[in-house]
Amino acid sequence: MAESLPMTVNRSAIALGSNLGDSLAILQGAIAALERHPDVTVLRSSSIYQTAPVGPPQPDYFNACALLASSLAPESLLQLLLAIEGQFGRVRRERWGARRLDLDLLLVEDQQLQTPSLELPHPRMWERAFVMVPLAEIAPDWRHPQSGQTIAEICATLPADGIHRLPDAQICLQASSGGL
Repeated sequence: MAESLPMTVNRSAIALGSNLGDSLAILQGAIAALERHPDVTVLRSSSIYQTAPVGPPQPDYFNACALLASSLAPESLLQLLLAIEGQFGRVRRERWGARRLDLDLLLVEDQQLQTPSLELPHPRMWERAFVMVPLAEIAPDWRHPQSGQTIAEICATLPADGIHRLPDAQICLQASSGGL
């Protein structure tokens, strides 16, 4: 009988965004969908921030970040995020266009990866305050795999104009999440 290898669980960070439909409910629903997956545990989520859009004229976004623990490989976790976007009606029409749900895989431990469909760490997260502000709230000490700077240190260098924390708006986590 072959011995089973221990399951590797990685800590990951994701960004969530929405600016079409009931964005607060959509963000909550995306977290609930992640919590239902048997190989994902949502560890923590940030407050929700209203942010000015990047790209063509469109409504403001609601953005947040979450920390996950998952036994899924990075590519599989990305596929799960894309599937959840699809469940909420995400249609990719134009770059940086309005969307019901956007889920980005930002970090998986200190992994550096570049494939045709995934780059880790996320290549533009370090210059986007709408990602770094909520991420700094829940993972200020996570270090950039290349520079060694913390999320908080990088966030402090970015202009945060147009980013407003919504009072009393936070994604609620369930008491019990998916099993790992």
